Amino acid sequence: MNKQLQILAQPTFEVPRDREEILQPGHYACPGCGVMPFVRLLLKIFGRNTIIVTPACCYAVIDGPFPYSAAGVPLLHTAFEAAASYAAGVRAALDMQGKEDIHVVVIAGDGGTFDIGLQALSASAERNENIFYVCYDNEAYMNTGIQRSSATPMGAWTTTTPVRSPKREPKKDLGGIMAAHGIPYFATATISHPDDLRAKLIRARDTRGFRMMHYFSPCPTGWKTDSRYMAKLARLAVETRIFPLYEVYHGRQYRLTVDPDPKPIRAYFELQGRFKHLTPEQMNRIQAMVDDNWQRLKTLAETFPVETAPENSAETA
Repeated sequence: MNKQLQILAQPTFEVPRDREEILQPGHYACPGCGVMPFVRLLLKIFGRNTIIVTPACCYAVIDGPFPYSAAGVPLLHTAFEAAASYAAGVRAALDMQGKEDIHVVVIAGDGGTFDIGLQALSASAERNENIFYVCYDNEAYMNTGIQRSSATPMGAWTTTTPVRSPKREPKKDLGGIMAAHGIPYFATATISHPDDLRAKLIRARDTRGFRMMHYFSPCPTGWKTDSRYMAKLARLAVETRIFPLYEVYHGRQYRLTVDPDPKPIRAYFELQGRFKHLTPEQMNRIQAMVDDNWQRLKTLAETFPVETAPENSAETA
């Protein structure tokens, strides 16, 4: 073997399951996008026995144009509104072949989850399909031009809610909707809290039935902010309690996984151009809503707590 081949030779030791690099280089994500760090960690934990299903969204473009793909595992592109039903079909086909050890994972944006795909999502959740559905939430239809979605927060600028007429409605309560379906596992997560994210991904991997993660994914382009602030914005969203980190088991038991000393929402808003137009009165109104939502969630966690605190490595339905 010559020297060049020795350099290129693969190592003989077995790479630990959660350390193998499956995600490939060459994806098309914008600088500062929160999606690809998440996909990288998800694949490390779920492993190569994974099939990804994704509808029209940023990730469908980021992964690369056919026949190229950065995922490192099979990836099925679907119609915008049908990711959950496609995933259910893939799951059924695998089960018919006895391939129950293969994970079926949906990776969809907020437009294809909160809005266009909600019907298929609800149907799959009601049937308790054995799939893991991830909504990466950048709070608008970023892939098609930064249009408002029902995940867009109140007061935010988008190309369809301009400064003279910002979004008037509060963000849709996705966690409440999924809890009402009684699914085995629902969790929120973000890249700024990697240990929390990793633990929740492991619990999702080891749970059977319909599991869902609402992943908060900063978008520098759509949020009018600097790409270097991806992790900082995610952390501030948690610390201001705008995006609480919690889990719901079987739609009945709640657990706050991070309980921060609250910072004012201004600390989060001031880094983003999409909120620059807000008046002090509008800011105070939004702060009151954030405080009220946090208190409601905390009351649920105190009233309906998780009976046994889950370990990082296992939680079964």
